[in-house]
Formats: sequence, structure tokens, C-alpha cells
Amino acid sequence: MKNDFIMRKATEKDLDKILYIYNQAVEDKIATLDEEIKDISFMKQWLARHNERYVVMVGEWNGEIISYASLNRYSERSVYNGVADLSIYIQRDKRGLGIGSIIMQKMEQIAQQNEFYKILLLVLPFNELGMKLYEKKGYREVGVFHNHGIMSGKFVDVAILEKIISDKPHLPT
Repeated sequence: MKNDFIMRKATEKDLDKILYIYNQAVEDKIATLDEEIKDISFMKQWLARHNERYVVMVGEWNGEIISYASLNRYSERSVYNGVADLSIYIQRDKRGLGIGSIIMQKMEQIAQQNEFYKILLLVLPFNELGMKLYEKKGYREVGVFHNHGIMSGKFVDVAILEKIISDKPHLPT
């Protein structure tokens, strides 16, 4: 599978499949605190907030989109312009097959090219596949937001992970 997996920049034509994958994550309750299924209008607005630097990539296997990842703005404060928040979503039946590692490597390369020096991840601690992947790829847990969100009427903790990807302290605009 890994040899046939490619990543490319997402376009508006990909939004139906991105929406499908994201809504699976909402249903599965392991990768997002969102509890409401999204629609295409939501996804169009989401994509419009990304630019060349805050990129959205789709992963294709045999011509079918099976994942997507995005570098997201961490903060509006300019002092954090070198920090990106990373999101990765993989189609339900393709999780655990090893493509997460490929996605992580590609997104780190893109982040470095786009002058980020650090990547953050906010992760639900019970997302075992995700936590194993991030640890394997060199991310370290820096803390836990306790009772940070509410899912199905119960408080949920959120782990904060980070990885320094460059030792150059630059603040791109």
C-alpha cells in the first residue's frame, strides 16, 4: 500500500471526500471533539482559511482519497507565526496500515519549507493509534488539558504534543 500512496495539495474538488473522512472521525469519537456532522458549506469555509503556508494535503491510494492533513494556524499572535497545529484524518478502513507515518513525514517537510520551526498536536489521549504514531515520530507530550472539552455529555482531556522541526528561531509573516 505504501508504494501506491501519494500526497498532493487539496482542491475544492476534494471537499466531498474530505468531508466524508472528517464526518467518520466525528462518528468514531477518537480524533475530534466535534459532535455535529458537517456539511459541504462548512468545509468550503474551512478550506478558504488555509493558504499556501497553512496547507491542506490529501492522501491518495490507487487514485482514491483516503486521508487528509492540514497545517493550521496555532494563534493569531505574530509571535507564534513559526508554530503550526497539525491535523491528520484517515478513512476508517485505512487506519492502522502505516500511512500515518508517511503523512507525518510529508507534513513535517512541508512545515519546514513553509518556515515553521515547531508543530503542535492536540490529541484525545484515548486515541491509541494516534498516540503511538506521534510518539514513534518523535513528538513529546508536554501536558494535558484536563476537562478541556465535553463529548457525549462528559468531560474529556486533551493531550498536547510537540515536535521541534527546526533550530532556527524565525517568525515568518
